[in-house]
Amino acid sequence: MTSPIEILKRDSNHLRGTLAEELAAGTPGFSKDSEHLLKLHGLYQQKDRDRRGGDPPPVLMLRGRIPGGRLEADGWLAWDALADRYGDGSLRLTTRQSVELHGVLKGEVKQALAGLHQALLTTQGACGDVVRNVTLAPNPWKRPDLDQLEAVAERLSGHFLARSRAYTEIWLDGEQITQDEPVEPLYGATYLPRKFKIAVTAAGQNLVDIYTNDLAFAATFEAGRLEGFFAFAGGGMGMTHNDPATFPRLADLLGWIPAAAVLAVAEAVVAVHRDHGDRGNRRHARLKYLVAAHGAAWLREEVRERSGITFQPRELPPWRSDPVLGWLPQWDGAWAYGVHTPSGRIAGPLKAALRSVVARYRPQLQISPDQDLILLGIAQDDRAGLEAQLRAGGARDADPLARRALACVALPLCGLAVTEAERAMPDFLQLLRTALVRHGRLAQAPVFRVTGCANGCARPYNAELALVGQSVGKYAVYAGGSPQGDRLAKLVRDKVTVAELPALFEALVSAWAESGAGGEPFGDFAARVGPVNLGLENSDAEVTSP
Repeated sequence: MTSPIEILKRDSNHLRGTLAEELAAGTPGFSKDSEHLLKLHGLYQQKDRDRRGGDPPPVLMLRGRIPGGRLEADGWLAWDALADRYGDGSLRLTTRQSVELHGVLKGEVKQALAGLHQALLTTQGACGDVVRNVTLAPNPWKRPDLDQLEAVAERLSGHFLARSRAYTEIWLDGEQITQDEPVEPLYGATYLPRKFKIAVTAAGQNLVDIYTNDLAFAATFEAGRLEGFFAFAGGGMGMTHNDPATFPRLADLLGWIPAAAVLAVAEAVVAVHRDHGDRGNRRHARLKYLVAAHGAAWLREEVRERSGITFQPRELPPWRSDPVLGWLPQWDGAWAYGVHTPSGRIAGPLKAALRSVVARYRPQLQISPDQDLILLGIAQDDRAGLEAQLRAGGARDADPLARRALACVALPLCGLAVTEAERAMPDFLQLLRTALVRHGRLAQAPVFRVTGCANGCARPYNAELALVGQSVGKYAVYAGGSPQGDRLAKLVRDKVTVAELPALFEALVSAWAESGAGGEPFGDFAARVGPVNLGLENSDAEVTSP
């Protein structure tokens, strides 16, 4: 059985469909079929569910393809200006180190994309059934070893970019190509069964949440030079409530490969997904389900047959996931400054302050996988002035709870959201913070994440504590993930209302504090005692995530 979207992709003439005709028609939105094709161009059509009555026009979200989240000053200023001219006036940093522009009208999307193109930026391939934005370990210190990984992320990103010229033709008025255009050499006419996520980091550094990716590479170095990579595959966060065939999964370690083999291995893994992924059920189409069904040994052999590369056994070093906020010294004598941006939203005075700072000091920038913004290359003499400007715009230090908290966009724009996430996050943080302060545990605050649905865009299923939207105002509560992201959390309560959260947080934190485990992280405590013993009345402990 083939899903309707697979047929749509096959018949789209390499992602063209009727997008050009609908764009010229003057209607307020695109058709349902075109909505799916838009994603492969880096666009989502959305409706503002806060607007009641009448028939509010749909709007578009534009997401950048920004390998490793690295931007020059002019690139950031372009996003900033386009947000004011065509969007809702805000920018949003994503957990995959990209920038989202919300609220663009259909009649202005070409101008917005042309503005990005003029700044050497693009949305092509940022969404849809392709290899999406390649994430990269933050390197605010400008360490020479980590600097070598930027080229790896760029190479992977470029290699897996769709070859169709549909994006250029439709949005940038490029010359049209005839029907004889060759089929995509890697993707084929139907592209991938579902999205595919790749991350690159250094072994021992897990701020990219390496286990949540379809494919990931953790670099090893010899005398400062890139030597090779630990390769991981089969991770992914999305699931569907009450559907046991869907589940979050952490990637398996496949083994170590020399640095020269990274592209061949990546292409082989992507090809396995292309050839064996479930094209009949999109909810079951991610690579993780193949690895769960057939095993890591099967995938290793598939990769060996396709690439000629054999994975080597090596011992993996322990992980760290330290946030990259505040002033950090660079190896070249300059400084980096990590700006905390709650849930990645940059608007109002903070947006204006960042625009002024970037225009004046011309830093390079990197978006972190924790939705924060790092400014690089700041001279010693400029530190005080830069920080003063940002603080005047509302930039604040994050406490131990907020500094690693994540939330997805959810309502009002995400069509999949069933309840709040980003907008409710400040209240949720304060509720949890109150319990942590009461029991003297704020300094050890857990990694806390919130999503408005079960798709898991803010990576809740490997957090120490998370809320996952189930229905309006109700959340599934997960606990027991690792502080370093290498263990899945368990479902401990179903359908918890917002009104019940203070008591629930109090029960969890008090049980942790009274355990007498000293410095044991909350996630380790929750995993050790299990859902039944977490101090929750009416615990649904028998229902756990796979």
